[in-house]
Amino acid sequence: MPHDTPLISTIVGGLVLAFIFGAIANRLKLPPLVGYLIAGVLVGPHTPGYVADQNLAPELAEIGVILLMFGVGLHFSLKDLLSVRGIAVPGAIVQIAFATLLGWGLGEILGWSTGGSLVFGLALSVASTVVLLKALQERRLVETDRGKIAVGWLIVEDLAMVMALVLIPAAASISGDGHGAVEPLSAALNRMLGLDLGIGGIIGMTLLKVVLFVALMLVFGRRVIPWTMHRIAHTGSRELFRLGVLAIALGVAFGASKLFGVSLALGAFFAGMVLAESELSHRAAQESLPLRDAFAVLFFVSVGMLFDPNIIVNDPVTLLATVFIIVIGKSVAAFVIVLAFRKPLSTALTISASLAQIGEFSFILAALGVDLGLLPPEGRDLILAGAIISIILNPLIFFICDRLKQGLEKRGIARHDLEAEAVPDTVSGTESAPATPAHAETTADEPHPTMLSGHVVLIGYGRVGSIVGQSLRSSGTPFVVVEDSDKRIAELRDSHIEAISGNAALAEVLAYANIAAARSLVVAIPNAFEACHVTERARAINPSILIVARAHSDAEVEELKRYGADTVIMGEREIAMGMVDRLAQVHHDRPHYEDEGRAGIMEDEPVTVSAKE
Repeated sequence: MPHDTPLISTIVGGLVLAFIFGAIANRLKLPPLVGYLIAGVLVGPHTPGYVADQNLAPELAEIGVILLMFGVGLHFSLKDLLSVRGIAVPGAIVQIAFATLLGWGLGEILGWSTGGSLVFGLALSVASTVVLLKALQERRLVETDRGKIAVGWLIVEDLAMVMALVLIPAAASISGDGHGAVEPLSAALNRMLGLDLGIGGIIGMTLLKVVLFVALMLVFGRRVIPWTMHRIAHTGSRELFRLGVLAIALGVAFGASKLFGVSLALGAFFAGMVLAESELSHRAAQESLPLRDAFAVLFFVSVGMLFDPNIIVNDPVTLLATVFIIVIGKSVAAFVIVLAFRKPLSTALTISASLAQIGEFSFILAALGVDLGLLPPEGRDLILAGAIISIILNPLIFFICDRLKQGLEKRGIARHDLEAEAVPDTVSGTESAPATPAHAETTADEPHPTMLSGHVVLIGYGRVGSIVGQSLRSSGTPFVVVEDSDKRIAELRDSHIEAISGNAALAEVLAYANIAAARSLVVAIPNAFEACHVTERARAINPSILIVARAHSDAEVEELKRYGADTVIMGEREIAMGMVDRLAQVHHDRPHYEDEGRAGIMEDEPVTVSAKE
């Protein structure tokens, strides 16, 4: 057994320290990712003690990016991507150009070459995939209109950076600023046929490869990938299914990178987007979630390893200017661009906060610039320091934007913008009259307080929640739904069912649902961790409220009761009871239990749906 195990020591050291400092950060009411970054600094080469492998850590982190983008693709259909192209494409291009111009100006002031200054500006213009998605997921915004625009914006940025990674070496070789080589396919054509494609040909070749990859995924991938997963699912092997999910995510990403020059993250995203068309997409997302989270942590650790704390002392003024471009310059540009497209203030604030940081593509560009002799090492250190500081500040930026939105709403500014916004007519293409709150574009993102009292608050309107809601509606029981999916919110409001958009674990969302005056609460979401938070907060606000929740295991039942639930229904147990009851009718001639009545049922033995239904 070899004793030199850099892979194991890097994984163990990174995860253990990330857990310790992540827990400390959480205890201090800071985002856990701050602890992950500190853990990376401690195992990096710039601090005393153990030093993790500098080559393995970034590769492990790249796996996290691949799995994370695959998961986003599972929840982001091609229709969603095309629906935001009108703002995501021009918005991302203008924002990249503006941030690059600011970075180029700073580089010129520092006396760098034009090529180095442009690489520096490009590195400051692109947001981190992991940080953006983590922020959206924590706020349950991925499936909202704001989240779709942010993710679409990110995809456009990734495409732009893919082209930049191909063009920078070619530009360096043509301009003579560095010692880069031309794009591989162009070099091969030059050797075999004597063709010099030039910079225009290289751009065309890059676009051609990206188009070929997208076409291959849409024409063949959308047939082969879902068919493969269905065949694996029919084997009944959960282990094989999980392996198939990982093989598709990693295999497509790696193949896209090697064959088409597309980034690993972008390849994984399209693999997930293709698989999303299958009904197995939800199960695939669940199976890949644990590894996705673990490797995302290693990404932050690897970023921390690159950070040299001496840059803070040696060049604080330049570092402040770099952070200003990332956090303020990019945010203001994105804010103005979104408002220019006549989007509501809440969308503009979310997009600007989402992009106020840089990450993995910035590191790749910085390394490429230094390797080609374009960017001085000082520029790479500034990019890394700016990335870490902006990542740490990003939750604060979100907090400030949320507070700013609330303050403007109290003054009637944000609400006025929402109500005054004209909505395009989808049939005629003309602008209609100002939208009413029920049909405005982002009313799903703008909660309105309910006027109900003595009502039922229903959390979640999925497969379980919708059945409960239909029953409440049939019986005439007043109720309000709390849901975080824009699509479901729109469907509820079209059906004239009162609905509030947001995360029910937040006190302000429960306040909109008037939980203090509600008679009962139904927690129909499947995530027990979030359900416990909702239950605990609701019980604190209204101690006398009846709380009914769902669970998938005995442990979840006990946990929910400990947090204040009165009745917890475990789906598997109820299914088994229905099956046993049906068998008893056939084999023992026993009447159906619903016919017998269940007057003396205990609270933890709720009525189930009839097996015949």
